[in-house]
Amino acid sequence: MTTAHHDALIDTHHEHEHHDTGGDTVFGFWIYIMSDCLLFATLFATYAVLSSSFAGQITAKELFDLNFVLGETALLLFSSFTFGMAMLYANKKQMKGMIAWLCITFLLGLSFLGMELYEFYHFSHEGATPQTSAYWSAFYALVATHGLHVFAGLIWMLVLFAHFKRDGISEENLVRLSCLSLFWHFLDVIWICVFTVVYLMGVM
Repeated sequence: MTTAHHDALIDTHHEHEHHDTGGDTVFGFWIYIMSDCLLFATLFATYAVLSSSFAGQITAKELFDLNFVLGETALLLFSSFTFGMAMLYANKKQMKGMIAWLCITFLLGLSFLGMELYEFYHFSHEGATPQTSAYWSAFYALVATHGLHVFAGLIWMLVLFAHFKRDGISEENLVRLSCLSLFWHFLDVIWICVFTVVYLMGVM
């Protein structure tokens, strides 16, 4: 076996190992997503059990503004589309387009969080705090947990900006971006459930 042939075999082996590591990372992240599903399932179940426990205090129907929540929902759903565009540009190795779409995604996620915090402030001002009743405790636990996940996604995005600036569109960074994409789309699905179960059923 020639030296060149031997080196080529080693390079192929390393490349194979590299791709396997990327696959393992995404697979491991799917396991995390499934564990997060269990967390949200528990919170949804708790909310369902306590959905009528207002203790004679202010009710959800009195406070929920469906138009406002539809605005929040539109922001988050559109951010899923913009993240998809960022992934397309990333796969084409077009840094400028990818960063532009990621920035739009970041701003949409930040706007969603801003609206959610305003809603919490408004509810608290009207007398609906986690201490008001079992219902409001369950409401804040579920909705705020989703909000914290969105916040974590935004921090993760900022970290990825630094990685892309340092290393460019490397295979490792593509794997990281793919994992964040999975996470972001997962949060969209959870929010649709929140919108339906909490807000839509809350005003009916």
